[in-house]
Amino acid sequence: MSTTDLLIELGTEELPPLALPVLARAFADGLREQLKTNGIGFETLDSFAAPRRLALLIHGIQTRQPDQETLRRGPAVSAAFDAAGQPTKALLGFARSCGVEVAALGREETDKGSWLVYRSVTPGRETAHLVPELTEAALAALPIPKRMRWGDRSEEFVRPVQWVCLLLGAEPIAGSVLGVTAGAATRGHRFHHPDPIVIQHAADYAAILREQGQVEPSFEQRRERIREQVTALAQANGLRARIDPALLDEVTALVEWPQALLCTFDARFLDIPPEVLIETMQRNQKYFPVEDANGALQARFIVVANIASHDPDQVRAGNERVIRPRFADAAFFWSQDLKQPLAEFAPRLETVVFQDKLGTQAAKCARVARLGRELAPLLGIAPALVERAAALSKCDLMTAMVFEFPGLQGIMGRYYAERAGEDPGVSAAMEDQYRPRFAGDDLPTSPCGRALALADRLDTLVGIFGIGLRPTGTKDPYALRRASIAVLRLLIETPLDLDLRDLLTRAAAGFPAGLLAAETVETVLSYMLERLHGYYSERVVAVDTVEAVIHTGVTNPWDLDRRIAAVTQFRRLPAADTLAAANKRIRNILLKADAADLTDAPFNPAVLVEVAEQRLAERIEELSARIAPLAQSRDYVAMLETLAELREDVDAFFNEVMVMADDAALRRNRLQLLRALSALFLRVADISRLQ
Repeated sequence: MSTTDLLIELGTEELPPLALPVLARAFADGLREQLKTNGIGFETLDSFAAPRRLALLIHGIQTRQPDQETLRRGPAVSAAFDAAGQPTKALLGFARSCGVEVAALGREETDKGSWLVYRSVTPGRETAHLVPELTEAALAALPIPKRMRWGDRSEEFVRPVQWVCLLLGAEPIAGSVLGVTAGAATRGHRFHHPDPIVIQHAADYAAILREQGQVEPSFEQRRERIREQVTALAQANGLRARIDPALLDEVTALVEWPQALLCTFDARFLDIPPEVLIETMQRNQKYFPVEDANGALQARFIVVANIASHDPDQVRAGNERVIRPRFADAAFFWSQDLKQPLAEFAPRLETVVFQDKLGTQAAKCARVARLGRELAPLLGIAPALVERAAALSKCDLMTAMVFEFPGLQGIMGRYYAERAGEDPGVSAAMEDQYRPRFAGDDLPTSPCGRALALADRLDTLVGIFGIGLRPTGTKDPYALRRASIAVLRLLIETPLDLDLRDLLTRAAAGFPAGLLAAETVETVLSYMLERLHGYYSERVVAVDTVEAVIHTGVTNPWDLDRRIAAVTQFRRLPAADTLAAANKRIRNILLKADAADLTDAPFNPAVLVEVAEQRLAERIEELSARIAPLAQSRDYVAMLETLAELREDVDAFFNEVMVMADDAALRRNRLQLLRALSALFLRVADISRLQ
């Protein structure tokens, strides 16, 4: 079957920049699935995405859909003919449903008998005839929250469609997509080459756009070109560019033919905290800030224009003119906020509702302060310090700067606390309380910040769960999943040797009686421990290892982490599989045993009669004494390595001893012996859960 290249290009008005990479990936995945469903083979698929276009270039695609053979099974031969050999009603009905005579039916022999069947072949369609409908199906499946219509059309898409280019090899494909008639022409840069450009062959698409249209259609290559231009321009001027990955993606989605320019701003604005200037440049203007070799922000920035101007100074001046009033506004907010100390903003928190049933931000700060005082001794810091930090923790939300730049909460709190002469630990806690802000972010570095970060999140988790607002599906308006992971990371990675149930109980005590549901603490605890599966999956820890440890009932995340590390190491030992299987066998035996045979009394060595069970009992007593100090020091690796010595004794026991003996006393004693053996391992983990 012959093959060629297929080009599908959808030209639009400017696509949403943040959504562009997602749309491009989804379009490629959708068409790939459509081709698979229709049995059309191909070699590779290249995706292109620019502000005004989504395109796919499929290499080595079959020019015709393969013939499709359909097999329908009818009645069994034994039921298809009567005693006289005439077709039964069942057979006649089957033939009629297939649109053929009985003579046209075939037979199929199976291990279950012989059957009448009808085989039909549906001729494959030309790929060119299928492309428009496959494209429509792929576009319909794109993750577009809100589609729009344009003109008097009924078709909907994320932005109005201006042109469609469909080429199979060198042949244009007839048809339409989203109501737009397909052709063989694309369009270049909106300003440099707005006229149509005819594509002679699908494989020439990217090269023609680059050479004639002054458009770089590849998102990845355009992104790299921007990175190289920005980096080189900064280095040429003895500077270093701050290239935020998210900003780089957004700028890539905004320009088709990137041109980097170095601009300047008034150096007096450097008196404002650098985070404010960076936030303004990156979030509002999509500029790249620059710094010197020591990391100090400079009064310059890099803009990536979407045009190769004959007069770049005009472009530069325009961007410098735009940034000036924004920095002037920031300078005004900064000066206004500094007219009073941070603590003076606290009364305004009484007017801001945290949650309708849980009260204002002021009430939340009071609860966090109370919980922080309790946590302070556990973290080795002064309670008064944490209480002061909690009282000031949300004050910067009331400042003009944070009102204008919400992403700077905490950061501005630190600056304002420092200017007000607060204790350095309190000032650092203003920013530290929000760490980690996202996956992989740094943890709080100040002790006061750790206490505040824990207290604030624990209060939120207990409060929101307590009034019945548990996250459901993708809805998590209070970011409880993120808060849970943050608390677990704080306890595990700092590390902090604290019990999670105890922390949640302390947090719940700060709410008015009767406000929270009775099972709030256990509900939140279960939810948070469940998050450990995701936490450890990112660290490539086996799911059953995590399960084995969580089922011990331990609720200290740092201790759980040490156990998980120990079980992971234990699984590399030669005895691991055998002992895991033995523990699984023990669990099953104990589950099936009669309740009357299971008592809390320890096993009685005097009742043991078999050499193997006597030997196992001696070893259990011996190893119990040896692991006691290891358990005290929580050296779980050494505990499991010690218990691995039981392998031969456990094997011998199961080979030579009948646990469920007819003699009741003997049976009960052996069950108690197995319970004692299982209890040794349960001091670290339930290894019976290891696969």
